[in-house]
Amino acid sequence: MTIHVVQPGETINSISAFYNIPAERLILENGITNPDNLAIGQTIVIVQPETVYTVQAGDTLMSIAEQQGVSVMELLRNNPYLSGREFLYPGETLVIAYQTNKTVTLATSGYIFPYIDRNVLIKTLPFLSYLTIFNYRATSEGDIIMGDDDTDLVQLAKIYGVAPMMFVSTFTEEGISSSEVAYNILSSMAVQDHLIENALQLVKSKGYYGINIYAEYVTFNNIDLVADYLKRAADIFHAEGYRIVVTVTPNMNIESRGVSFERIDYSKLSVYVDAIIFASYNWGRSYSFPSPISPVHVLTELLNYAVSIIPSEKIFLGITTIGYDWQIPYVPGVTGANAITYDSAIQIAAENGIAIQFNEPSQAPYFYYADSNGGLHVVWFIDARGFDARAQLAAEYELQGLSLWTIMYFNTQLWFIINTQYNIVKVTNIVL
Repeated sequence: MTIHVVQPGETINSISAFYNIPAERLILENGITNPDNLAIGQTIVIVQPETVYTVQAGDTLMSIAEQQGVSVMELLRNNPYLSGREFLYPGETLVIAYQTNKTVTLATSGYIFPYIDRNVLIKTLPFLSYLTIFNYRATSEGDIIMGDDDTDLVQLAKIYGVAPMMFVSTFTEEGISSSEVAYNILSSMAVQDHLIENALQLVKSKGYYGINIYAEYVTFNNIDLVADYLKRAADIFHAEGYRIVVTVTPNMNIESRGVSFERIDYSKLSVYVDAIIFASYNWGRSYSFPSPISPVHVLTELLNYAVSIIPSEKIFLGITTIGYDWQIPYVPGVTGANAITYDSAIQIAAENGIAIQFNEPSQAPYFYYADSNGGLHVVWFIDARGFDARAQLAAEYELQGLSLWTIMYFNTQLWFIINTQYNIVKVTNIVL
């Protein structure tokens, strides 16, 4: 794999000629939305196909898969634009295999809200091991409030061999969590028992594969209480044959001079569960200091610490797929940054003729621009280089896998990198 960084004067056709790959395929495989006006510093992932196939009249995905000795799931991963399509068109070219030597196997997990565009979900499911549905909120009494009906999401995941996981937290969809509710749960075994029983019944009735518990506000002072709660939940869920996962957000201190985290003994939590996910939930608006999103050098420090106390095969590394657009100068507690997708960031840079810069320690791109009113902005986001660096951390540290927050839109480059460089675990039978 080569990650090409667009240079001044380059066009999609000149890059196509250099790598001897049709421009249409570069656009398709990278999800390029600005092929006629590439941004300087924009990334394009280059992976040469090893085997291609030209669709013939009467072909189906199943018949091509059988003929070529691959699975339908592999065809969908190599050609994600086929997902949801009813027909194949004679003459179109499909990639059967890429020229890559995939020696590392990773599990992948993605978070969604129930209102996800079903076309986006269907396109993403071939790349997933687990689907975590963000739809259940715990109360101080141990009740669980469900959001929208998620029955079809659970069933759809199973068709693609993806294990649906029920996510329980005190978060609302707006990203507001309650420290009071979390405290009440931890301080009462009766509330815990009620909450665990409610969660178990929902897992059973909905057909979930297991539960993902968000351990909110983990501190040096309450880590033992959280561990006791997880042990009670794990004993019950494991006895019923269900998977149990805990998600924690390391307490990060983000300042102008850098980022640090608290070295809490998370091994007290991981000993009871099948996996521990280290993830940061980034919402539609952030009031933090303008900075890289989950910088790689900080993640490396976190993993160095985590694998020293937790078996690496129990760890999922959380990856955030969104970036943020800050107006500057930044005023602490006042300035709010708006979440921005990769495609939107590239579009802003291209339309304004701005060259995208790259911060090596954090493996994150950024740029400054002026809006129509003359206001100055800084944008930090993640591109192919950043996704590749974070995936390499999972491989280097031999982690169980990667956890994506969120997969509400399809990030073509991200999945192109993961699909061509790693074997993706499927933990349940594929119905498709």
